[in-house]
Amino acid sequence: FLRHAGIKHGRVAMAAFVGYCVQSNFIFPWPQHLDGTTGPGLEFSPEQQWDMIPEAAKWQIFTLIGLLEIWDETGGGSLDHYMRGRKPGQYPSAQLFRDNVHFCLDLYDPFGFSKNRSEEKKARGLKAEVNNGRLAMLGIFGFLSADKVPGSVPILDTLGATTPYDGNVMIPFEGNFHL
Repeated sequence: FLRHAGIKHGRVAMAAFVGYCVQSNFIFPWPQHLDGTTGPGLEFSPEQQWDMIPEAAKWQIFTLIGLLEIWDETGGGSLDHYMRGRKPGQYPSAQLFRDNVHFCLDLYDPFGFSKNRSEEKKARGLKAEVNNGRLAMLGIFGFLSADKVPGSVPILDTLGATTPYDGNVMIPFEGNFHL
């Protein structure tokens, strides 16, 4: 249970770290809202950009996360639950979804590059993934801390990689949460 949770949190942290870096340096040029406008510009930190997106967009993101979590918890209809023998970190294939709904790629190894890897190489890759996930957890919280508390991460201040943020990153719907 704890190993699976650690791997999952590491994967989320890696996605968050890469997302933070991309969001700090690049804005998609095509319309992102129904009214045809793009998202907030690069002059805003990723935390400020999150605060500026519409509430409906936030709900879409959390709904997708919830659906992916349900897919994992149910084993995708083909695997045992991770508490009943599934290998920690093994995310279910989307084959059942592809067969019954529409095409989509698997989240793990979407192009089948690692299906022929030896067990030793897979174990080494999992160890690297766990360590990279731990590092990404430190990295994303370093970015968040540097934006929230000036001077808390001196290297980021020196590089000019911080944008002061006066909101609360632990309250994703701050100021506009309602049902």
